[in-house]
Amino acid sequence: MAVNYEDQTILFDFVVKQGNGVKGLIDSGMSCVPQPFVQPPSERIATLNGQTCEAAQPIDLSQLDGPHHKEVAKQIVEAAETLGFFQVVNHGVSIELLELLKTSAHEFFAQPPEKKAIYLKEVSPSKLVKYGTSFVPEKEKAIEWKDYVSMLYTNDHEALQHWPQPCREVALAFLKSSMQMVKRVVKVLMEDVGVRLEEERMNSLMGTKMVNMNYYPTCPSPELTIGVGRHSDMGMLTVLLQDGIGGLYVRLDNGDWAEIPPLNGALVINVGDTLQILSNGKYKSAEHRVRTTNIGSRVSVPIFTAPNPSEKIGPLPQVVKRDGVARYKELYFVSRLHEQLLQPATRRQEISRLCSCRLILLSLLPVSICQINHNV
Repeated sequence: MAVNYEDQTILFDFVVKQGNGVKGLIDSGMSCVPQPFVQPPSERIATLNGQTCEAAQPIDLSQLDGPHHKEVAKQIVEAAETLGFFQVVNHGVSIELLELLKTSAHEFFAQPPEKKAIYLKEVSPSKLVKYGTSFVPEKEKAIEWKDYVSMLYTNDHEALQHWPQPCREVALAFLKSSMQMVKRVVKVLMEDVGVRLEEERMNSLMGTKMVNMNYYPTCPSPELTIGVGRHSDMGMLTVLLQDGIGGLYVRLDNGDWAEIPPLNGALVINVGDTLQILSNGKYKSAEHRVRTTNIGSRVSVPIFTAPNPSEKIGPLPQVVKRDGVARYKELYFVSRLHEQLLQPATRRQEISRLCSCRLILLSLLPVSICQINHNV
């Protein structure tokens, strides 16, 4: 199909409203980046400086069960305190499943546009599933170079009934096999601040679960675009499967950006805003972003875990007692979303708005408080 890349209205309709996505642009023969995707210079990741960070060295989670428990727990805590990102191996999720997951992601996005477009926000047959390009392309200064499908988890039956057929079974298996690992990591982090969470509280703090499949088509000019803009995640922990292409960058304390290199068989874990708040700032929810590439199309599969909307979120009493001050006020989780949306648009707050909406807005639709109005 011929696309008029110069007419921004036609281009937007083709990519966003018709559901062709960025992949549709590439498949149509596009050879240069259209203007709506060109990022302001301040947001571009113009060059690869070769810098990598501590997360290049993975943590062996199997050692938590043996005589090296304290050493491994210390590695997890230090990574959560300093970078907010770390990679894990021997995590309990089979390598075969991870490979199937990447394959199924490619299979979903390889479908004809009309097969994917049935999950566009306005027409999706289920509130559990949303397909789209960028996040809020109608309001963004420049559109992200990314197509995605989001799958909210409520229970196994609804996931197998409503999630897209090419990826439902493998995505559900990834979610379920990852949650025990996530709980183990949270337990380690909580024990280091003197807190032992009851199972019910643990489940409430991670009661909202979502699997995303992200597709970053090959880009003719990566220096002009971004896959995902700088943001932090609002939830507890995020688990990410990268493919071998790479492109995930985390912001260091000195303001530089360093790549978290893909490691075969590893999963990336990062701290979210909720865990930073619970720990009274001990654990770091770091800004991160994704670079595009011209060497091939990239897929990634994150699992987002976040509290139930009605859960109260604030610094844990034991941590406040230790620190002598509460650095954050206690709010219901859904109220934190509202607070982020209503705050003045500083850069950090703007980013928090976007990641809040990415994770939470869909999660609120199918549950009992769906009558609450949310403005994206």
